[in-house]
Amino acid sequence: MTAHPRLPGRLAERVEAGPGSWPQVGSEVGFQNGYLTLTVDTIEAPDGDTHPRVVVRPRRAVGVAAVDEEGRILLVEQYRHPMGRRMLEIPAGLMDIEGEEPQQTAARELAEETDLVARDWRELVQIAPTVGYSTETITIFQASGLEPVADTDRTEREAEEADMAHWWVSPDDAVAACLDGRITDAKSVVAILAVART
Repeated sequence: MTAHPRLPGRLAERVEAGPGSWPQVGSEVGFQNGYLTLTVDTIEAPDGDTHPRVVVRPRRAVGVAAVDEEGRILLVEQYRHPMGRRMLEIPAGLMDIEGEEPQQTAARELAEETDLVARDWRELVQIAPTVGYSTETITIFQASGLEPVADTDRTEREAEEADMAHWWVSPDDAVAACLDGRITDAKSVVAILAVART
């Protein structure tokens, strides 16, 4: 490994985090329901000092970059209470059905949120969007070969999902929206950049 010629740090030909973890020496459950558990964990540093860390442990999740035959990406617009505003995102959801595989969840969420089914699926990337306080992981798929769900089979959407809008956006416009702040949702930014790169 070679040091940077002028700045702190080392030069990398292939960057990858090394192994190692700090021991957890205690944990208390602060909150728990069917969607997530919040714990206060105590970890021990190499020097022996201990530090409390709040950890949110949600279910795993999936996201879907649905791409039509012209290469346009489907975005859903919905109100997000924690942010206090409507947001542009890719379709997504929690893996909250026992035994369901990530791609099955992705197909279910795509149908429920957008009235679409896809013939072709490929895994794009897996992300951990909030590593400072959460164990959340999101597997993002690209879906193509799209067809509408039959009218009789469509999901009746409720609450915030009942107020969704759907937008087809070119990859260039979607990337621009990520870079100028119109799209800030982490999974959607990653999915759009991954689609634009391929």
